Amino acid sequence: MFASPASATTALNTITPLAADAMDDIILLGFPLWGWQIAVAAAGVLALILLARTIWNPTQKSLRAWALGNIAVNAGIAVTGATVRVTSSGLGCSEWPRCTPESFVPIDTGHAALNAAIEFGNRTLTFVVLAVAVITLIAVLRMTPRRRDLVLLAAIIPFGVLGQGVVGGITVWTDLHPASVATHFLLSMVMVFVTVALYVRCQEPEGRPQLAVGPMLHAVSIGLVVVGFLLLIAGTVVTGTGPHGGDAAAPRWELDLPTVTRVHSALGWLALLGSILATAIAFRGGASRIARTSSVSLLVIVVLQGVLGYVQYSLELPEALVVLHVLGSALTWVAISRLYFATTRLVPPGEEVSGEADRAGERSSAGSAAAGQ
Repeated sequence: MFASPASATTALNTITPLAADAMDDIILLGFPLWGWQIAVAAAGVLALILLARTIWNPTQKSLRAWALGNIAVNAGIAVTGATVRVTSSGLGCSEWPRCTPESFVPIDTGHAALNAAIEFGNRTLTFVVLAVAVITLIAVLRMTPRRRDLVLLAAIIPFGVLGQGVVGGITVWTDLHPASVATHFLLSMVMVFVTVALYVRCQEPEGRPQLAVGPMLHAVSIGLVVVGFLLLIAGTVVTGTGPHGGDAAAPRWELDLPTVTRVHSALGWLALLGSILATAIAFRGGASRIARTSSVSLLVIVVLQGVLGYVQYSLELPEALVVLHVLGSALTWVAISRLYFATTRLVPPGEEVSGEADRAGERSSAGSAAAGQ
């Protein structure tokens, strides 16, 4: 985002993938690395199951914690996926669901051991993400009284995780075609949006959504959701055209890299302008504290993400900064989603959101602006 395309073409010829020196398994304390990865993933799932006992009789606080965990793991696996890509480890396991035609674990993969370990490690993390999703669904189903809106949101998440696994398999089968890589990332971001919705709505009473701010701020938040998702799409196009394809033999889109980067950058600037506008309206229109906090958080994240975008291109796309940029993209999307859901609130039947002050504040702000012209 905001990245200058000046050095992007040069980067295509200068970036080299991270690889291990040998094809043999990496051995730690007498066990192959992939064995440790399975053990860590299994321990993580077991720990989640043990923690799940605390929400067998769920409270709003415990459900909120699990919803927050869903946001973290769904955004996090997108970042680890970027690590797979920039290290050229995407075909470290050449098959799916097996790692090789003969084995579910990385043995004799034909790739450097480190590349195989990185790809296999990302695959095992999927079980942790799925465990968090399933536990959250169980907690929602255990709520008394049961809320249909939360059950629907919680049910979408595990199916979305399974869908990510299927798309991941297609990505491997197509030798990391950029279209499938982009779909995999964007599906993760859709899941992030759903998990943010669950996190916000589980803190509110059951009811129908009504505006909690003035209509102007709500409209800007909708615009930011649209621009934000277009920004994510443009980022995947830049990725599919640029140097980090996940493997040296991965197909690339034959697009002009400077041109698609400029489009991505323009959308980034549009997101920045929308963030500034949302912050100004939130403070001048007397919006709620959460709406003001959400708008400021978004503005700060967008600025930092933009600076990072320019820095990574000026340094010719070092792998670490590319991964940080993907993390920034996920955080930007979380912040956009949070602002959007802060502009409405679930209201039980017979009650109304006291948003008149917000709307009056916006009219007052608009009137003051008109008077000053």
